[in-house]
Amino acid sequence: MSSPIRVRVKGLPTWVDPNRLLADVVWERDQNAVTAHVSREIAADISARTRGVGINGQLLQVVVRPSLKRSDVRAGRLRDARARRDTTPGFRRKGTRCDDEGRWSLTPEDLALTMAKPWAGARVVDLTCGAGGNAIGFARAGCHVTAIERDARRLSDARHNAQRYAVGDTITFVQGDALALAPTLEADLFFVDPPWGVEWNRERTTAQDLPLLEALLANKRPGVAFLAKVPPSFDATTMPAAKPRAWFGCAQGDHHRIKFVTLRWGSVLSPSATAS
Repeated sequence: MSSPIRVRVKGLPTWVDPNRLLADVVWERDQNAVTAHVSREIAADISARTRGVGINGQLLQVVVRPSLKRSDVRAGRLRDARARRDTTPGFRRKGTRCDDEGRWSLTPEDLALTMAKPWAGARVVDLTCGAGGNAIGFARAGCHVTAIERDARRLSDARHNAQRYAVGDTITFVQGDALALAPTLEADLFFVDPPWGVEWNRERTTAQDLPLLEALLANKRPGVAFLAKVPPSFDATTMPAAKPRAWFGCAQGDHHRIKFVTLRWGSVLSPSATAS
């Protein structure tokens, strides 16, 4: 039996669970670093999954001792590539519609519903509804939803998809510009999933890289909750007043992968809310 391999991962913020991101083993934390002793195979899998991954504005640094063999590294990367074929679906129901941008930016159905449940009963404005993934999630959770989208075709897709989930009559769909409409609407929660762009920076992003988010934050209302969906690489230290949360996939292929991060200002309203 081979000796355990020591794996140390630097740059992991305290709000990211190492068991979900890295491996379900015993980790010892030292500020922004975690250390564990694992099998050679698990060490190779961790190295493969974290290669080029930025979280909270910096690339993760993985140190493995003793070093892995080339055959271990190749095997880990092959397993990772195969696992990526099984990822959490956007919509589960047949007959939904999205364009290419809507498909890759869509919040997976399971995560959208989990995200929405603590806000049950709240008045929610989805400022950039796209194909409707989050708006549908909030509506299914019992929220009173207004969904804004400036692109007419995407708004049509969102309406269609909401009907597929039997919540089309409970969402108010509005075509228009989020910046112009937000000040005219009353809500308990404003939610925004700003465009990231296909080539968003995997190492570090900030509000300046997401101009719509930056503009909306500049006009954020005091006392009203605000929730933003941002890339895993978003530097949450630039938003000290916000509470970050990492969201992982549900399928085998992305169970250890952060799909996105949410930044929350203000408190949830539902008594069913958990620590989130």
